[in-house]
Amino acid sequence: MQYYSLNKKAPNVDFAYAAVHGQAPDKGLYFPEFVPKLSQEFWDAFPTMSKEEIGFAVMKNFVGESIPNNELKRIVAETINFDFPLVKIDENISSLELFHGPTLAFKDVGARFMSRCLGYFNKGKKENTTVLVATSGDTGGAVANGFLGVEGVNVVILYPSGKVSPIQELQLTTCGQNITALEVNGSFDDCQAIVKQAFMDEDLNKHLTLTSANSINVARWLPQQLYYFFAVQKWFKKYNEAPIICVPSGNFGNICAGIMAQQAGLPVKHFVAACNANDEVPKYFATGNYSPQMAVATISNAMDVGDPSNFVRILEIFNADYNSITEIISSVSVDDETTKATIKEVESRTNYVLDPHGAVAYKALSDYINANGGNGFLLETAHPVKFPNVVEEVIGRQIPIPEDAKYLFEKKKESTVINADFDAVKKWLLSK
Repeated sequence: MQYYSLNKKAPNVDFAYAAVHGQAPDKGLYFPEFVPKLSQEFWDAFPTMSKEEIGFAVMKNFVGESIPNNELKRIVAETINFDFPLVKIDENISSLELFHGPTLAFKDVGARFMSRCLGYFNKGKKENTTVLVATSGDTGGAVANGFLGVEGVNVVILYPSGKVSPIQELQLTTCGQNITALEVNGSFDDCQAIVKQAFMDEDLNKHLTLTSANSINVARWLPQQLYYFFAVQKWFKKYNEAPIICVPSGNFGNICAGIMAQQAGLPVKHFVAACNANDEVPKYFATGNYSPQMAVATISNAMDVGDPSNFVRILEIFNADYNSITEIISSVSVDDETTKATIKEVESRTNYVLDPHGAVAYKALSDYINANGGNGFLLETAHPVKFPNVVEEVIGRQIPIPEDAKYLFEKKKESTVINADFDAVKKWLLSK
């Protein structure tokens, strides 16, 4: 499998190159030269396949010859070694819980797969790769945990001081080893701007092999398909019609992975992209015009994106044909007050606690089903304990910390405080 740049001004590369470099030299996102269809043999076996068998069959098509089969099987098994329960909330709506991994967020899947791929590609190399990532919370924790102890890879995470939840900060700052947290006196946008500038800085890139760990990287984006397969396999044990799937959407990597799974043959009736007040994509669906905007701060902060980088990949899948896109996907915006009301209503009626991102998705899916009929599930992308200020205030009680996360509170935070200034970060990187 070869990958091409969506800017169309760089040579095609294999999976290994795309994973190690993240972005093409022309600053475009990499995209597979074709979307592979899974064989009839796969679909005949699908109802009884293990997660590991599904994961290998799906990812082999994208990895090609870059990783030997036995290594890829190991990488897949280590990536998905936790549960992906599909929990019924009410009559028509279930929740695909993606928070049972080590950092309680869906990003564990992509981060674990990518970290193990880079670990394999770096074996025997003299130079270390530096993974540089900006986070508003969950990405950093998943990347830190996924890359912890991976040989030949150093991870530097930039996060805005005082703007992540306590549990998220502990996940970023208590790893040690090859993980460093830079606590930036600024906003998430400042952190992201510094990271983008680092990738553009020729001098820095002469001295360091830099790569990105957000969803622009194919090794982080593509494995997110896997939990769609796991969920649909479970779905057909209860229902005889394809599901409507609602995805809380910010950078649009998660829903784009789901669409790739559907293109491979996975039965999905319809996708709903649930957005918060950052509604540039819902506006596109309403008008056919796409116009990026400045990000607006909301309580579902992982979706506070004004110009989603993966939307260009969705356009590519459908050859930018508006009618084809809107036939398969809808997109709506849900404001903060409605998000809070949804958390409260669902908890009081069903005892199920949604996080703010899951609540946005629940509301969008509920409205879609009320208007169009059918059954579906939402992607619950993070454990509600990660958003205590919002959720506990709304439901009026504390959320118990999961057993697997309690150890974090016994660890000591270690971070390097730094100003929101590219030159300061560059100087720090070159001194290491």
